Amino acid sequence: MVKVAVILAPGFEEMEALAPVDLLRRANFDVDLVGLEEEVTGSHGITVKADKVISPSLKTYDLIVIPGGQPGADNLKNNEIVIDSLKFAYANGNNVAAICAGPIVLEKAGLLTGKNYVSFPGTETEIKNGHRQAEAIVVRDGNIITARGAGASYEFSLALIEMLGGDADEISDSIQYTNVLNEHIQKSSPKE
Repeated sequence: MVKVAVILAPGFEEMEALAPVDLLRRANFDVDLVGLEEEVTGSHGITVKADKVISPSLKTYDLIVIPGGQPGADNLKNNEIVIDSLKFAYANGNNVAAICAGPIVLEKAGLLTGKNYVSFPGTETEIKNGHRQAEAIVVRDGNIITARGAGASYEFSLALIEMLGGDADEISDSIQYTNVLNEHIQKSSPKE
């Protein structure tokens, strides 16, 4: 079974961490919330109990997901186990993903060199080695997926499902995501 780790550090963005966990589990992937601590409080004061506390066994996952949020992304960027695990995963053909400020962690691991990516506006000042796709919502470049911010949490999660070989359309339909978007677009379109 495909194993996914979503890494939580103090100050993580709750939507960016929990939407992927929820949707990946709905798609029947084995997902662990891996915390730098047993209980981790996000940037909006929500405390989450981790399934596991970080250890070098992070290298056994097929996908490592890095949420944004501050100071969460900085806390992940400064964690040696996280950086070593990302390098190992990428070098061994496994998948890595980051959303919002999370790509700064991929940059620290040296994974964005020559890669297309998207991140929260302003983080590009910390990312010197990739090609930022400023208007994109989600960008996939090989075994790396990045997304712009919390508002892209569902698109990011669905892209992860697709990357892992799951049925993103089925999950999208099951939560009415596509229907809600289509209705919103229809209501927002100018009437002739």
